[in-house]
Amino acid sequence: MTISPTRKTALVVGVTGSFGAHAAQALIKHGWAIRGLARDPAAAAARVGEHTPIAWVKGDAMDAGSVVAAAAGVQLIVHAANPPGYRNWKGTVLPMTDSVIAAAKASGARLAIPGNVYNYAPDAGPAIAEDAPQAPATRKGALRVEMERRLRAASDHDGVKVLILRAGDFFGPAAPNSALAWLAQKARGRVTGVFTPGPAGHAFAYMPDLGETLARLVDQEERLARFEVFHFRGQWIERGAELGEAMRRACGQPKLPIRPFPWLVVQLAAPFNETFRELLEMRYLWRKPIGLDNGRLVKFLGQEPHTPLDAGLRATLIDMGCLEDEPAAPRQASRATSAMAPAM
Repeated sequence: MTISPTRKTALVVGVTGSFGAHAAQALIKHGWAIRGLARDPAAAAARVGEHTPIAWVKGDAMDAGSVVAAAAGVQLIVHAANPPGYRNWKGTVLPMTDSVIAAAKASGARLAIPGNVYNYAPDAGPAIAEDAPQAPATRKGALRVEMERRLRAASDHDGVKVLILRAGDFFGPAAPNSALAWLAQKARGRVTGVFTPGPAGHAFAYMPDLGETLARLVDQEERLARFEVFHFRGQWIERGAELGEAMRRACGQPKLPIRPFPWLVVQLAAPFNETFRELLEMRYLWRKPIGLDNGRLVKFLGQEPHTPLDAGLRATLIDMGCLEDEPAAPRQASRATSAMAPAM
């Protein structure tokens, strides 16, 4: 493949994933050309579709050499690759981080990475600032802290430009691994119920908004420090049942059942299923209110991109095939309801 030089080019590692796809779409709207790294470029191109023009480069995020080669001449590297299904974090997260650091060092590009709240203790609170102490309570949290330590060291010692955009849980179109995939009960192409995982407040990021935020930040490279961290607040769900109530409005089903999440089933199945084991480890996120303070981001950009929750849920459910692409309406006209909008 011949790569033509352009004024602004971004390499997106993990472009077929939830954040990577939305980051690429937002960057394209902001005038960036996109390169995508993939082990199988043909399969990746088919998965992404023609609506997202990408110059594909064959390579693997675990192979630093192929990432360095793919990043030659770019101004931005977006590292959005994640272990699929929560599996093998220990064996993949840090090697991929080292690969993109090497690529950023060789190319001089800004390295942008989506952060999450795993870095913080269960009692960190609903408004965590960028300078809050990091005290992870899980193995994945410890890996994320080490990942960010390596990014900081690369910035301090090697001059690598880093941008961490931290968000909570995530949902949105083209995000099959989002929380809605396991919180929404589905049958015959419709939502039949919603699970409530816990009583505490919970932070959600609507993927199109998060991608747009990244694009706006990197468009102001001249204002960014060498090492930057911004917190994205997104959708703050104050009560556990609030998500279910919003789903009722988005679906136009005022009586949609809201049920407690079957944690006991997950606990019993965890010894035999790695994804369930990892999900159980992160249960604390639903027991304690853990959210992010976006004051610094709002001051820098003027505002945080924000889609109303019900609208974001509807777009997500339409993409999941659970709703038709038309305005929601209650099943009984006399019971009208109002209309709302993350992993690593």
